[in-house]
Amino acid sequence: MNILSIPLANIKRKMTKTSLLVLVFALGVMSIVTLHQISLVVGESLEKKLSAYGANIIVSPRTESLSVSYGGFHMGDMLYDVDDLREEATVRSIRNIDLTERISVIAPKLVGTVDIDDMPVAVVGVRWQQELGIKSYWAIEGTIPEQDNQILLGASAARTLSATTGSFLTVSGNRYEVTGIIRETGGDDDQVVFMELGMLQNVLNKPDGVSFVEVAALCSGCPIEDIVGQIRVNLPGAEIKALQNIVNQRMESIHFVQNLALFISIIILITAATMVALSMLSAVNERKKDIGILRSLGYAKHQVFTIFCVEAGIIGIVSGFVGYMAGYGASFKALELLALAEDFQPVFSGLNMVFTAFAFGGVTIVAALYPAWKGAVIEPSEALVAL
Repeated sequence: MNILSIPLANIKRKMTKTSLLVLVFALGVMSIVTLHQISLVVGESLEKKLSAYGANIIVSPRTESLSVSYGGFHMGDMLYDVDDLREEATVRSIRNIDLTERISVIAPKLVGTVDIDDMPVAVVGVRWQQELGIKSYWAIEGTIPEQDNQILLGASAARTLSATTGSFLTVSGNRYEVTGIIRETGGDDDQVVFMELGMLQNVLNKPDGVSFVEVAALCSGCPIEDIVGQIRVNLPGAEIKALQNIVNQRMESIHFVQNLALFISIIILITAATMVALSMLSAVNERKKDIGILRSLGYAKHQVFTIFCVEAGIIGIVSGFVGYMAGYGASFKALELLALAEDFQPVFSGLNMVFTAFAFGGVTIVAALYPAWKGAVIEPSEALVAL
């Protein structure tokens, strides 16, 4: 018998108890691995979902202003030399940055005022697919326009125009069908009429013109300043502004989820270590006779101490391997339930599996140090009293 064969014999002798311990510890490892897999994808996947609730970068024409006053009375600032952006060139320049994979949605817009049934109304031209990519919070009574001669109304604009879904309105001499009305959002969207960007460009005689471009960028993989800087290089004549409050709110949400996963993993790890310690303490009390025999045969205290640590380490390593495989499989279902599995899949790594197994083996050894010491200091005469 040696220091390795004795722990293996003890494990085999109480296979039922050992199997239950491995199962319990493997469940703990599985939970930690699943949370880790979720945290790997939660940043980018969650931010993609958050980008559907608004853009975080605004690209607009560079403007010059003139402060007007007379007789000590300030009459306000007057903008001059304002030119629209070119839609095609602007979108292409944004897409051509080095961090293009961090760009989720580019939504160009043209804003103007037109007469609708002889009433001046603010109209916004959009590309529907891109606009819906950052306006998933819209609750629409009706449907999204599918044809060029269809429009969408904000709630306040619909009341002002006395329009309902299915109504027809005359916009600069052309008839448009109202396919839907956006329910109250509490923002600027309530006040305006939305139509296809190309149609508004024709109405306002601004071919390829846009007033500004909203960009939804993913910031979990790099600072927003890097993305803004690259866009600024490609569009030197435009004003690029990051909406820091939106960026910070999204990053705080992502960090909260990641920190929560880490905190729960630590709690699970502490719980598992506590269970190891209790289990080994129980084993020491049960094996006093065995310890006495080993000491009588000449085994030193450090050898008895090592036997208990090796036994705990073997259980921990086996639990780590089993738990990693189970956690990898469970992470698919977890991501699916959290609706985070659309673009990302868990990543299997043999190196990570080995690291997890031996790391958990190390945790179980640390947890077994005190019980192992308790067993090692038992004197042969004390242990053999029970015989």
